[in-house]
Amino acid sequence: MNVEQIIFFLLLFPVILFLLIVLYNYFTAPRFKKQKVELSQVPLVSVLIPARNEEENITNCIESVLNQDYKNIEIIVCDDKSTDNTEQKVLELNNPKIKLIKGKELPFGWLGKNWACHQLSKHASGEYILFIDADVRLEKNAVSFVINEVLKKDCKMLSCFSTQIINSFGEWLVVPLVNWLLLTFLPLKKVFSSKNENFVAANGQFVLFEMKKYFEIGGHEAVKNNVVEDMEFARILKSKGEKIITLLGNYVVNCRMYDSFADGLKGFSKNFYPGFKTNPSVFLILLITLFTLFVSPFILVFQNYFYLIHVFIIILIRMFISRMSNQNISFNVLLHPLQMIAMFFIGINSIYTTTTKKAEWKGRKI
Repeated sequence: MNVEQIIFFLLLFPVILFLLIVLYNYFTAPRFKKQKVELSQVPLVSVLIPARNEEENITNCIESVLNQDYKNIEIIVCDDKSTDNTEQKVLELNNPKIKLIKGKELPFGWLGKNWACHQLSKHASGEYILFIDADVRLEKNAVSFVINEVLKKDCKMLSCFSTQIINSFGEWLVVPLVNWLLLTFLPLKKVFSSKNENFVAANGQFVLFEMKKYFEIGGHEAVKNNVVEDMEFARILKSKGEKIITLLGNYVVNCRMYDSFADGLKGFSKNFYPGFKTNPSVFLILLITLFTLFVSPFILVFQNYFYLIHVFIIILIRMFISRMSNQNISFNVLLHPLQMIAMFFIGINSIYTTTTKKAEWKGRKI
């Protein structure tokens, strides 16, 4: 076997493996469903919303919670030192189900969102607490569906990767990478079905806890300085043998995460490298490996048409993930090389901003 053939197969075997993972996810990944659920129990759910400078989002977010078919809900919003009209927007809703608290000064050793969530948890009365970001929108059956899931499956934590609303070219370069990374490399069903602590995934945009278990593991104080606190919660619970589940939003939980490439670069950079919990050298090798596997076949095909096999498999991966993620298939296929370049650039930026302590979000250093 010559060098060219070795390279051919070294690139081929991994992408075939990833295609098999994607196909497994396509047929088995847990998803939200738009269906009415009949519940035998309706425990109080505290919906907790940390909000910092969210005047453009907060009204629609709260209204989507108020419109739930699950009625045993309280809504608590923490105005986290906003400098815009977030507080006024909440007050204008004038609904007795809504409680507004003013966030206190950020203590040393805490990250902003974790501190806001910690304060919210202290005001919650529910048997279950649901943390959602202010840019999340819920269909009317979202809460009833997740309560049914956790009761039926005896889960202590349920998380969701929202259906992402993407409206600009810059967003298309960044936002699809979230689900691409999730669904290419992790069999999502295993988050629930396997006791292996390597099978973890969570998304802080939408996280439900059994209140008792949340405080038992230390709440947000246990992850107060962790940028990817959602993943840390998942690891803690799984290490204790508790069941967790992660779902795909499937148009029931929706979110516009970023509104530009610059916003996506900053937001993704703060989480990308820290989420892997490894040293910079290993992470850089991983970046280079992924870039090589998923970009080089598009170049090598001009040298040897047999690399069309690799290109075809990569396109299939993008098609199946786009379908699962409710994203435009054509956009993700056509933009794939540019998205991989964006991923590599974001990864390098994530290493730099994290290791030099220059990461920033919503006007705060991380």
